[in-house]
Amino acid sequence: MRIAVVNETSTADRNKDVLAALEGRGHDVVNVGMTKGGESPELTVIDTGFLSALLLAAGRTDLIVAGCGTGQGYQIAVSQYPGVFCGHLMSPLDAWLFTQINGGNVVSLALNQGYGWAGDVNLRLIFDQLFGVRWGAGYPPHRVATQRESRELLAGISATTHRSMAEIVRSLPPRVVGPALNYPGVWELLDVDTLSDRDLAGALRELYLNG
Repeated sequence: MRIAVVNETSTADRNKDVLAALEGRGHDVVNVGMTKGGESPELTVIDTGFLSALLLAAGRTDLIVAGCGTGQGYQIAVSQYPGVFCGHLMSPLDAWLFTQINGGNVVSLALNQGYGWAGDVNLRLIFDQLFGVRWGAGYPPHRVATQRESRELLAGISATTHRSMAEIVRSLPPRVVGPALNYPGVWELLDVDTLSDRDLAGALRELYLNG
């Protein structure tokens, strides 16, 4: 699994803890967001929400691990986009249930609220449970079929109720798309010339070249 870690400005100093908690699990981890406080340019949850959705739409990651101070603001921001299924995980049990029942593709963590002594340990325990069970396996067993049906229906609802990512990119103001596209390393990670969605590739190239 390819995982993108996307920290915003208020939780930049937690980036090292998130990366450490993901180590040794056999996943390909890319560090896309902020890595320490005081970095410039700063990324807010508006920026990391858009960037996360873009990376998923571009097929550059399978899972986003992100969040904010409470985890709530980022969850709201990223959930505005198509194909995003975000869980707000505060505990290992949240992670265990999210993986099996929802099988989502975005994790929003609270990285300031309640993040005190052993906060880094809680992160490791959350990831132990997140990756410890099969994605979308269902729980409890008698709910497996209906939960699978719900996930499929939600994917269809998301596709129906949203514009395409290419349309979104073209419609959003520069204040939203600019910081993410111009953040160090993002354009290289997107590798626009190899995107299978050629309409999205064209939209991104237009913005980047004109921005």
